[in-house]
Amino acid sequence: MTHVLVAGGGIGGLAAALAQARAGHRVTVLEGRPEFSEIGAGIQLAPNAFHALGVLGVRDRVAERADFIDELRLLDGTSGRRLAVLELAGAYQARFGGPYAVVHRGDLHRALLDGCREAGVELLAGHRVSGYRRAGDRVTALASDGAAFSADVLVGADGLRSAVRAQLVGDGGPRVSGHTIYRSVIPMAEVPPELRQKAVALWAGPGWHFVHYPIGGGAFLNLAATRDDGAREEIAGAAAERGRVLGEFPGLCPEARRLLELGRDWRIWVLCDRDPVEEWTDGRVALLGDAAHPMLQYAAQGACMALEDAVVLGRLLDGDPRRVPERLVEYNALRRERTARTTLTARMLGERFYHPAGAGAAERDALLAGLSPEELREAVAWLHGATAFTEAPESVPAAPEPALA
Repeated sequence: MTHVLVAGGGIGGLAAALAQARAGHRVTVLEGRPEFSEIGAGIQLAPNAFHALGVLGVRDRVAERADFIDELRLLDGTSGRRLAVLELAGAYQARFGGPYAVVHRGDLHRALLDGCREAGVELLAGHRVSGYRRAGDRVTALASDGAAFSADVLVGADGLRSAVRAQLVGDGGPRVSGHTIYRSVIPMAEVPPELRQKAVALWAGPGWHFVHYPIGGGAFLNLAATRDDGAREEIAGAAAERGRVLGEFPGLCPEARRLLELGRDWRIWVLCDRDPVEEWTDGRVALLGDAAHPMLQYAAQGACMALEDAVVLGRLLDGDPRRVPERLVEYNALRRERTARTTLTARMLGERFYHPAGAGAAERDALLAGLSPEELREAVAWLHGATAFTEAPESVPAAPEPALA
């Protein structure tokens, strides 16, 4: 039996642990925080994520707490005009074999955590991995509290500022995007009935955009407003004054403005990602999720990619610990180009579809106006329709085709 250590008990780490446990391996998860929990608000799950959750055995649990969405809407944030609508029932589900939903991050995390407990995963909180040591056919995770844990393989799923990545790749801190996001969650009871919709609505403006959708079984509305403000310092979850948020989105059309004004207890993040890299492995050590390929929110695929990683790695590791290094190299090769393409697509969406002004906005509007419903589905097919999670172009394009996710 192979013993798998996972550094990080977030969504990616728990998915990796569950995949390995379901494959029959002994699994230990090391989480740096005092308890296993997840912060944040809403998260979008396309059919590719539901396929992965099905493999992991927790699809139904997530579906119980998810809000299934009828449409993805891209609207002009100043005029209110609809630019594109991707319908998510009927032909969409028939083509991609699953639904599109939104869920609270905590609900997704809880489903994976319960799955890990039932599968016999050893869950150890209070051990933040600070590095690792390789020796022969063993790898040892070194924790900041002085503890050390040895196993056959170490999966670094410790997030954007991964200590495992720092040792393995050594590429410094993440890339600060210059985009600031403000988040709030409000009770749906406070939302006027005429504004309650089973849709992800994205209002695009010059240098900003505003997204909202229901979460928590329809009990809450998730608000996320992003400003392309050139921010250069990392911020994660700091409180933001309501007046500041309202002042950052001039020209927002009346319908969207009504929803923005409902927000309270705003929190602020400065968005970060990293450039794609070729190698995520070092002998018996591999990266997964945000530790391997952190991406901006604009393709709504960060968590989806972590779930895909977990499923692919779960299929590859077999019962022979001697084969671990070659299996990790294969995992890296299978996932590298798909995740790189998704990372670059997310950047492109922010620049060309969510934040353009003037001629750039006019070019976007003309492109979208010419797309039929089938062409919209085709634009997202490579992303939403994946089931093996290894489909990828032979090379990563500099300017990917639009994926309206």
